Amino acid sequence: MKQRRDSIEQYEKAGRQELIDKEQAEIDVIETYLPKAASQEEIEQVVAAVIAETGASSIKDMGKVMKATQAALAGKNADGRLVSEVVKAKLAG
Repeated sequence: MKQRRDSIEQYEKAGRQELIDKEQAEIDVIETYLPKAASQEEIEQVVAAVIAETGASSIKDMGKVMKATQAALAGKNADGRLVSEVVKAKLAG
């Protein structure tokens, strides 16, 4: 999935709509076989709980929070990039 999304980004930069459509169609088929992805709200709730549980207070604690968050979201098909963005935002302020 990540590779296909990266391909779509590159095709968008190149203006290749036919290739974007092809990759998107393949993503749609693959998604039918994957477990439902964790929503941003669910990720934010887990991150908030992990921060409270671990006592993390700054961006220096990002590794500890990421590890615990990924463990809590195991099996829920969470997008690592989104998890990282949420953790950064919560720890930054």
